Amino acid sequence: MPATTSADLPGLAGRTALVTGASDGVGLEVARALAAAGAHVIMPVRNRDKGTRAIESIRGGVPDASLELRDLDLARLDSVRALVAGLAAEHTPIHLLLANAGVVLLGDRRRHLTADGFELHFQTNFLGHFALIIGLLPALRTERSRIVMQTSVAVAFSRLDWSDLQLERRYAALRAYARSKLALALFCAELARRSAVTGGAAVTVAQSHPGVVPATAIAPDIRRRTPPPVARLTARLGNPLPLAALPALQALTADADEGAFFAPSGMLQLAGAPRARHPFHRAMNKQDAERLWRVAEDLLQQSGRGGVRLQ
Repeated sequence: MPATTSADLPGLAGRTALVTGASDGVGLEVARALAAAGAHVIMPVRNRDKGTRAIESIRGGVPDASLELRDLDLARLDSVRALVAGLAAEHTPIHLLLANAGVVLLGDRRRHLTADGFELHFQTNFLGHFALIIGLLPALRTERSRIVMQTSVAVAFSRLDWSDLQLERRYAALRAYARSKLALALFCAELARRSAVTGGAAVTVAQSHPGVVPATAIAPDIRRRTPPPVARLTARLGNPLPLAALPALQALTADADEGAFFAPSGMLQLAGAPRARHPFHRAMNKQDAERLWRVAEDLLQQSGRGGVRLQ
C-alpha cells in the first residue's frame, strides 16, 4: 500500500537513495523520510554549508541517519560529469534516485545563461538531470533502480516551442520554469518507454509533483524573490512540507507501473493527500518526448558530454 505519511514507508535498510536538491524544502523532507526508513541517502548539493546544515537537521530527529554529501551544480555540466565519474569509480550502488533540484527566478526579468551557455532553468531543472541520469544509467540498470522525476503542476499550463526552446525571444521566469519542468516530465515518459522496450524491467521510471508549496517552506533564495501576493496565496493553498514530500516518496517506494505519476488529490492538484493520477496530457506527447531526447543528446554532445542511446 502506498505511504500516506512518511512513517508508512517500507523498510529501506540496505538501500541507497540519491536525492538532488536535498539541502532544503521538499528535497530535505524526502531525504529525512528516506533516512528514517533506513536508507543511506546521498545528498548532492551546490552549497556545502547548506548541505551540512541539512544533515544536522535530519540527524536532530534521526540520530543514526546514514547520510553523505556530494558536490553537484546542475548548472555546470563539468560538475555533473564529476559526480557521475566519482560514483562510477567507487561502484556506488543507487537503488532510488529523485531528480528534485530546481530553480525558479521569480521576479527577475533577466534571462540568465549558465557557464555552458544554456538558459538557467532549462539546464538546472532539465538538462543537468538528463545528463546525470543518462550518465548513471549503467549503474542504475544493474541495481534495478527506481528513478523519479519531480515535476510541477505548472506542467499543465506549459508547452514546448521548438523555434524558441530556451526562450531567447519571449522570456519570462515562470514560463521558463514551467517549460523546464515539462521537459523533465517528457524525459520521464521517454525514458520509461525506452526502458520498457529493453525488457527485463532493469529500471522503473515514475514522476511526481508536490503541488503548491508555501513560499515560507522553499529555498531562501527563491523565497526572497517571491512577490508578497504570491507568498500569501501559496500560504493559503499550499501543502505543508511533510505532505508535499509524499508524492515523491510514494513514487520512489510504491509498487507502480512504468511511467506512473503521483500528485496531490485536491482540486487542480494544488494540495491534498497524494495518489496515483494520469500524467498531464502534454507530458505524454510521444513525438515531443522523442524529439526532446534527441535535442538533449545533441546539446550535450556539443558541450562535450555525449548521450546514451537505449535500444
